[in-house]
Amino acid sequence: MKTSLTTQMEEVLYYYCRENGDIVVEEVTMPDEQGIVDTLSCRLTAEKQFEWRCYELKASKADFRSKAKLSFIGNYNYFVLPGALFEKIKEEIPSHIGVMVYHQYLSTEDQMLPGYFTIEKKPQKQELLVNEQELLFRLITAQAREVGKAKQTARGLRVFSTDQIYKELKKRQPDYDLFGGGVNFYDRFAEDICDQAIEALKNELDATREAYLELERRLLEEK
Repeated sequence: MKTSLTTQMEEVLYYYCRENGDIVVEEVTMPDEQGIVDTLSCRLTAEKQFEWRCYELKASKADFRSKAKLSFIGNYNYFVLPGALFEKIKEEIPSHIGVMVYHQYLSTEDQMLPGYFTIEKKPQKQELLVNEQELLFRLITAQAREVGKAKQTARGLRVFSTDQIYKELKKRQPDYDLFGGGVNFYDRFAEDICDQAIEALKNELDATREAYLELERRLLEEK
């Protein structure tokens, strides 16, 4: 699960890349079993060539030293680190890998984003280490995945099966208190369903009563 700090860095990195005119997407599976890069960006140079950048986000020393594969296959490759971590591990960073250091704003009241980056170490350019057409296909696939998520969000719960919704609510039940006052979303959902069922039964009862009274009126008229 991503930490709050990782989520912040990911958000700011996305907008940083977009401001530089890049196409950018998170969590892209690399060709040739080169792992999954945290963030991949691509830009078109003045010479009409693609220029690829790979970013690996690390929020802790343990994360930095984990055995997870580093997908530094791009033309330019970066570690994205909080400042405190950078000071601890800067001697361990390979010479050809760049470093972007994340700085969190003390107050985000007047800021669109929670922080910003400084380039503490520039990367050395290298040849792309995978087939560019395959990499382009992986980028498009990841973008399509994100578009699918956005469409599902826009269309709301109706795109999910009842079983999927129920499983998600059960998973969130112990942890979430989205409405405050000790009532979590699961409880709110259950209450709403009960209220809807009661309202439906009331409407059905009213309709049955009306039908009974109408039938009784007709019987009296026939007599």
